[in-house]
Amino acid sequence: MDATTIARSYASALHEIGERHEVADRFAEELQRLARLLLEEPRARHFLEAPTIDAADKKRALRAALGAEFHPLLVNFLLVVLDKRRQRLLGHIAAEYRTLRDDAKGHVRAEVTLAREPDERQEEDIASALSNKLGRVVIPHFRVDPRILGGVRVRYEDRVIDGTLRRRLIAMRRAMLSAELPE
Repeated sequence: MDATTIARSYASALHEIGERHEVADRFAEELQRLARLLLEEPRARHFLEAPTIDAADKKRALRAALGAEFHPLLVNFLLVVLDKRRQRLLGHIAAEYRTLRDDAKGHVRAEVTLAREPDERQEEDIASALSNKLGRVVIPHFRVDPRILGGVRVRYEDRVIDGTLRRRLIAMRRAMLSAELPE
């Protein structure tokens, strides 16, 4: 099984527990904090992932570091992740959990790429247009890539809407190069 499939299974189990105990949103926030910590603090990530460090020491450290701030059910979940030696997947589990929360709320996250920095009004217009088109509340994350020349590219779930000037110019070039010339 690949990492995403395994992470999705763990995230789904945690989401079910969170929903049952009405703490699913809290779990989402706390998982994101943990994932961010592991990205920003390589020593913490190395400590959890190092096979030479005893699992009991990792559990003690996790309880001490998170026990007062994180929900006890989430701390127990993290201890199970350690028991199963899946701590390398914590970032993936957090991402999959966020997707499950978004789905439960009717939200979808989208990466929106523009040629230049949008102003606040453009961001609102794009978010509104995407929400209308997709029939769900879109949470856009804007990126700037001058190579697209103009237009917009939207990635969400496993789909891409490419309305960039660059793509249109490339398509036009292909059409011109493949055109039959009259003799």
